[in-house]
Amino acid sequence: MPAKPLAASSAALGSRKGVALLAAAILLLGATLAVGQSTAPPAQLAQAAAPAAPPASQVPAAAAAEPSGAFTPAQRKEIEAIIKDILVNNPEVLLEAQNALEAKMDKIQADRMAVAVKENADELFRPNTSPIAGNAKGDVTMIEFFDYNCGYCKKAFGDVAQAIEKDKQVKLVLKEFPILSKGSEEAARVALAAKLQGKYWEFHRAMLEAQGQANEASALKVAEKLGLDMTKLKKDMASPEIKKEIDDTRKLATKMGIQGTPHFIVGDRIIPGAPENLAELLGKNVADVRKEGCKVC
Repeated sequence: MPAKPLAASSAALGSRKGVALLAAAILLLGATLAVGQSTAPPAQLAQAAAPAAPPASQVPAAAAAEPSGAFTPAQRKEIEAIIKDILVNNPEVLLEAQNALEAKMDKIQADRMAVAVKENADELFRPNTSPIAGNAKGDVTMIEFFDYNCGYCKKAFGDVAQAIEKDKQVKLVLKEFPILSKGSEEAARVALAAKLQGKYWEFHRAMLEAQGQANEASALKVAEKLGLDMTKLKKDMASPEIKKEIDDTRKLATKMGIQGTPHFIVGDRIIPGAPENLAELLGKNVADVRKEGCKVC
């Protein structure tokens, strides 16, 4: 840090008033970050962030004369100068604080998801109507929420297919979660109708490996190429059973807080999105569940 800003900061912070202002500046900075990320009610944030009040003898007279929570124009200017000095000379502080906050929020989300998995275990691991690939009696269950118009789902398909082709003891539960467009739901209906003719996995693979927009027209072309009974397929697409499967998956995703695709669950472990090392993560999680067991499956 340059000598002049350091000297100025040291002089300001050397006094009791400076200490009080630094505390206020840090709280202000923390609150600014927290407002954009936290879902906790403002009252809880304020209670959690508020430091213990200093003894009256340590409160500067000027500050004591001000109403609670108020700053004079001079104090505000000094706070702004301190914040600016800290951030200009130590910009990594902001990044470190943001990273720490994101890590904390990720931990909170993971804990919530673990509870949600436990509460919805039957719908996740023992579904009555959801398509299943791999070994239906496998010792480790992998679940994927996906959308046929999701580019990341297309990208992830190779790793998912490899997971069940290399490990013959993995059970893959596929959750049709069409959230991106009307065409996504149309394609999902065709997929579930293809399941009734025993061609779900072949259809699923063809749709995720295909280029372009997924909708009823493109899905029907794929189904026709696979040799499906098109009259039966179109009738099944409009059935209340298929509508219920899609609706139930949406309700399940809402209960679990799943808002995007793809979203993977391996036993009681979660993988949101399609990270670059997805194949490695899927393999590791399968091995861990097989070794340590699943507490909620």
